[in-house]
Amino acid sequence: MLGVDEQLVELRRGAQEILLETDLRKKLGRGKPLRIKTGFDPTAPDLHLGHTVLINKMRQFQILGHEVIFLIGDFTGMIGDPTGKNTTRPRLTVEEIAANAVTYQSQIYKILDPELTKIEFNSRWMGELGSAGLIALASQYTVARMLERDDFSKRYKGGQPIAVHEFLYPLVQGYDSVALKADVELGGTDQKFNLLVGRHLQENYGQEPQVVLTMPLLEGLDGVNKMSKSLGNYIGIADAADDIFGKLMSISDTLMWRYFELLSFRPMGDIEVLKSAVIEGRNPRDVKFELGVEIVDRFHGAGRGAQARDAFIARFREGQLPDEIAAFTLPIDAVGAKLAFILKEVQLVPGTGAGYRMIEQGGVKIDGEKVSDRDLSLLPGQQVLLQVGKRGFARVTLLNNN
Repeated sequence: MLGVDEQLVELRRGAQEILLETDLRKKLGRGKPLRIKTGFDPTAPDLHLGHTVLINKMRQFQILGHEVIFLIGDFTGMIGDPTGKNTTRPRLTVEEIAANAVTYQSQIYKILDPELTKIEFNSRWMGELGSAGLIALASQYTVARMLERDDFSKRYKGGQPIAVHEFLYPLVQGYDSVALKADVELGGTDQKFNLLVGRHLQENYGQEPQVVLTMPLLEGLDGVNKMSKSLGNYIGIADAADDIFGKLMSISDTLMWRYFELLSFRPMGDIEVLKSAVIEGRNPRDVKFELGVEIVDRFHGAGRGAQARDAFIARFREGQLPDEIAAFTLPIDAVGAKLAFILKEVQLVPGTGAGYRMIEQGGVKIDGEKVSDRDLSLLPGQQVLLQVGKRGFARVTLLNNN
């Protein structure tokens, strides 16, 4: 096991906050493996690259010799995480949660060592806790403290309803740390309140409080909002290899470095070398190719990333793509929108009529394939690379405006 200072250098990579780093130094200084907990509610069947920011950090702890626990929140999933929500989340059924949990297990082993990863379900101890235990748990925190949480506070002041069961979510997440005797809990910056509840409860239950390590929320393809399936700006780790590669090529040159820091397994020293090369004149697109190859290899197997790169180059011909492609998020009706209209909205043509004419003349491509149907409609949920003529490009994510 590396020394404390060497471990801290690795663990600081990409981290937003470590609360408290002095506590982490103390725990690492004992020379024993720490118990690292990260929880995921199985609210959707597929994980995306935004989720892997935390899983990558788990892998880092794993490589350093610590015990990582991938906690599937099958109990908390039935409550619904209120974080960042201005309305009560719809509750999932037990069957939906169980089905989603199965897919999570197969996906995380693309990153974590299955022999060294412990998977837990929080229904195990919450089922044993019972109603009396849940009431006792609820007595550990006040309503006033709950209302200090930003999203609860905004809803309360705005007259938006807050269901009582939503107050249970941070308490149950915190109790998970008690049940697992966690030394460190990882979470996104939006989870800071919940993670600190875990520290509070551990102290109340006579345990040494966990260290809280928060990671930033990865921006999605639009470069603005956090990566989210509901926003349609995500890259799913179960997506086809060519789709993953193509979507990564659409991110801006600036955002590329954030993806390198949070998603790549390359040492930061190697990434700094790449930055210097770009400053000295190397094409950022070629560096982005390296990121795309690494990520595709991770989820589809060695060699598949190079194949996706070669297919991408062949599809668009080397040198034809601009260094940066504008990205748009466009709300449309559930029934879809005409391609000609979309071309106008993303500023590839001056008007819908011009869009129809370009399609009729064979001057429009979607993901490298020429479009022949002037009345073609696209649907919400689609992510496409549009090309008009030789120089007009746009990466477009279509959302349902309902």
